[in-house]
Amino acid sequence: MGENEASLPNTSLQGKKMAYQKVNADQRAPGHSQYLDNDDLQATALDLEWDMEKELEEPGFDQFQLDSAEHQNVENSETADLNLESIQPASSPKGRFQRLQEESDYVTHYTRSAPKSNTCNFCRLLKIFCTAVILFIFGILIGYYAHKNCPSDASSSETLDLQLYQEILKTIQAEDIKKSFRNLVQLYQSEDDTEISKKIKTHWTSLGLEDVQFVNYSVLLNLPGPSASSVTLSSTGQCFHPNGEPCSEEARKHSGQDLFYSYAAYSAKGTLKAEVIDVSYGDADDLKRIKKMKNLTNQIALLKLGKLPLLYKLSLLEKAGFGGVLLYIDPCDLPKSANLSYDTFMVSLNPGGDPSTPGYPSIDGSFRQNRSNLTSLLVQPISASLVAKLISSPKDRTKNGICSHLELPNNEKRVINLQVQTITKFKTVTNVVGYLKGLISPDRYIIVGSHHHTAYSYNGQEWASSTAVITAFIRALMLRVKRGWRPDRTIVFCSWGGTAFGNIGSYEWGEDFKKVLQRNVVAYVSLHSPIRGNSSLYSVASPSLQQLIVQKSNFNCSRRARCPKTNVSSVQIQGDANYFINHLGVPTIQFAYEDIKALEGPSFLSEALFSIHATRIEEMDPFFNLHETITKLSGEVILRIANEPVLPFNALDIALEVQNSLKGDQANTHQLLVLASHLRESAELFQSDEMRPANDPKERAPIRVRMLNDILQDMEKNFLVQQVPPGFYRNILYHLDEKTSTFSILLEAWEHSKSLASNETLQEALSEVLNRINSAQVYFKAGLDVFESVLVGKN
Repeated sequence: MGENEASLPNTSLQGKKMAYQKVNADQRAPGHSQYLDNDDLQATALDLEWDMEKELEEPGFDQFQLDSAEHQNVENSETADLNLESIQPASSPKGRFQRLQEESDYVTHYTRSAPKSNTCNFCRLLKIFCTAVILFIFGILIGYYAHKNCPSDASSSETLDLQLYQEILKTIQAEDIKKSFRNLVQLYQSEDDTEISKKIKTHWTSLGLEDVQFVNYSVLLNLPGPSASSVTLSSTGQCFHPNGEPCSEEARKHSGQDLFYSYAAYSAKGTLKAEVIDVSYGDADDLKRIKKMKNLTNQIALLKLGKLPLLYKLSLLEKAGFGGVLLYIDPCDLPKSANLSYDTFMVSLNPGGDPSTPGYPSIDGSFRQNRSNLTSLLVQPISASLVAKLISSPKDRTKNGICSHLELPNNEKRVINLQVQTITKFKTVTNVVGYLKGLISPDRYIIVGSHHHTAYSYNGQEWASSTAVITAFIRALMLRVKRGWRPDRTIVFCSWGGTAFGNIGSYEWGEDFKKVLQRNVVAYVSLHSPIRGNSSLYSVASPSLQQLIVQKSNFNCSRRARCPKTNVSSVQIQGDANYFINHLGVPTIQFAYEDIKALEGPSFLSEALFSIHATRIEEMDPFFNLHETITKLSGEVILRIANEPVLPFNALDIALEVQNSLKGDQANTHQLLVLASHLRESAELFQSDEMRPANDPKERAPIRVRMLNDILQDMEKNFLVQQVPPGFYRNILYHLDEKTSTFSILLEAWEHSKSLASNETLQEALSEVLNRINSAQVYFKAGLDVFESVLVGKN
């Protein structure tokens, strides 16, 4: 706090006094933290008491004049057309005390004397009054122009106000998204994704997006063979296609290309004659039960999709000795509205990226490994109708409103001949990448990812929704950019190719630019398959971003009579966010519409890629209002992350998530809980001591904000483990599904240890989690030490 001092010469006046004036701090900007404590006020008061005692002991202070100052706070409230709730942090009224200046040649301004006459007194009073009025008016004029010309504490380069958000987002219209969707669907008939990629690039460029470019990679794809796979019953000789139709030329023509694309990419190929053994969902308990009854060596497992990652379940079957797998979705696990009994689907057995260049980019000159299949199992997806024929199940399996699950009785034996045909070829996968450069921090990136159709992949069209949504936001954003505005940080728009084969485009781009992305990426916003239903808004976010999701989700429910609890969690998701979550540790966010029944059913059903045609998407969202909502919600989140001076990440929420993941009666977690408690203490100190002051424009030194943001954007990197079971996330902050809150690698290790005499696997998993929590705790503590050193250096 600054004080102005001036000493007065001694005069004959008596009753020397000292007057102090309380002056409010400058008006706070809307970005000022609502959490600012009263510590500063208390510290200021203590300093003033000490100064007052010291000053009263000094000679030479004869007279002080008492003044007063008034401070008026002005609030501007605006009603937004879109009802997007941008929560403004409250200002903390931080008072400051200031000793008045003293005049060195002080003489009393008014000397009391005997009145000469009433007229004289009246004239003197009139002069004083007129002078006061003139000075008052003059002061108002000076104050007005000073306020008008002087910049506010939070300049326009530091934050976007609510009006600017609304101006950008209100131009997003459902009808425009619908037109874009239909135009994209018309391009689907192309056998090559080059035409679609060119269309996207041309469109983005015409909207004004800068430096839109193709990024191509030559990758190894596993494609359908020259003829469809088949399942033949040994007892009757009946041959069936994966959709349950008999093997015939007529059925093949009727099913079209969908029949060929019912396959498991990167499965082993060949023929296997063996007994079919029902393993249900194929978890450790199912296999343990079945091993006691049957010989599993080189048999064919009848496996339900869901509950656990497919790659993990296949690894268990492979270890158990199975030779093949018939994969299906039980109709009882799907919403009643989803009639998929005769529908076939595709899955990918690729954990991510080009299989021929694991861990490094597929650029010219890279060594190519020979990996035509990624498992020794013959894997074939089949429809529920074919399963019913194999187990001789009645068509109607619903009694009294209860659905009966498909199940092959243990006392019945089915022997089949499974034929799987696929081919591998090197093909070009194209990513479309465009940039909107930031004004203040152009080296910090918010990546927005959608995906487009890749040739030779499954006959789905949900990619058109993804591409239409990202294009609608680009259009709205560039309209504002053309008027002179720019975000503080760079926004990178990406349309990925090769998603259906294992997120190949995003993985290769990430591996290609890994060093740059590790240093510069702030967040990833996923627009993968935004419309999967129409009854519930479902959000997935990193723990540090969940509060931001809750704030923005209020926009959606404010249009309805009821405002349901925000459905947000940190769980494993499908799509191209995978690389950014698991290899870069980037905070990620995704909005999507789902069916409530689908959310209540088993997880990981979305690993199946069904043939969702444009008509189905338009049935779910006929007026494209849901598409508009997803675009606006995602858009405001992007704008906030791209423009707020301090990243809207919550460090404490990560520590709380860690503690919640260790709740329960699991053994051997005492040491983890102790360390998690230390992590929470460090996170609380970091959030209160460093993040709150940085939200005060008065204390928002650029170097301090930059240091703080660097710490915030790298928080999740501390939670990446090296080794995980197949299909599990390396980022342990993400759970398998909403039903489990325990760290996924600990959950798997506990289950695995039940069947083993040694608990070595469990101890390794506990050690991994312990080291990750310790790394985060050290990380926050080091951040506090760095800030403390900077402050000490300044003082």
